[in-house]
Amino acid sequence: MRAHDLDSLLALEEIKRLKAAYCRYLDTKQWDRLRSLFADDTVFEGFGSAPTGSTADQFVAGVAGRLTDAVTIHHCHMPEIEFIAPHRARGVWAMMDLVELGGGRSPKEAPGHRGFHGLGHYEEEYRVVDGAWKFCFLRLTRLRVDPLPLDHPLPRTDLLAHSPDWLPG
Repeated sequence: MRAHDLDSLLALEEIKRLKAAYCRYLDTKQWDRLRSLFADDTVFEGFGSAPTGSTADQFVAGVAGRLTDAVTIHHCHMPEIEFIAPHRARGVWAMMDLVELGGGRSPKEAPGHRGFHGLGHYEEEYRVVDGAWKFCFLRLTRLRVDPLPLDHPLPRTDLLAHSPDWLPG
């Protein structure tokens, strides 16, 4: 195996870990850690929690304001990642999310409902910043949104909670 091939494989694994951390930090409400995954000039498109063109700080503030009392589950699958420069890459991930808002709020994606189950793709760009891969562009596209009716069963609250410091992050 050539050194370039090994470097590319290692970079792919780092990008996959970046995306896994994004989903985990989002669902476990670790807002400061979530913010640490983005380059300062990251641009966002297609998110219900922040308008298109939002900065990383605006995105995290919007997500925290909307989802702090929500139950969310984000799963991303089947990454397609290509390098576009030595320290830049683009990727597409199939995604599924479940968002249940609390407090009688209704999501923009499913007005008049308690939440939604969504399916679509993340289109992303990454670059190395201070020696680590970071997001520099995120776009969320949806193929389908299934509303959760107001009488959808409430989530259980007696489950074992996550350990935020299980991995040092």
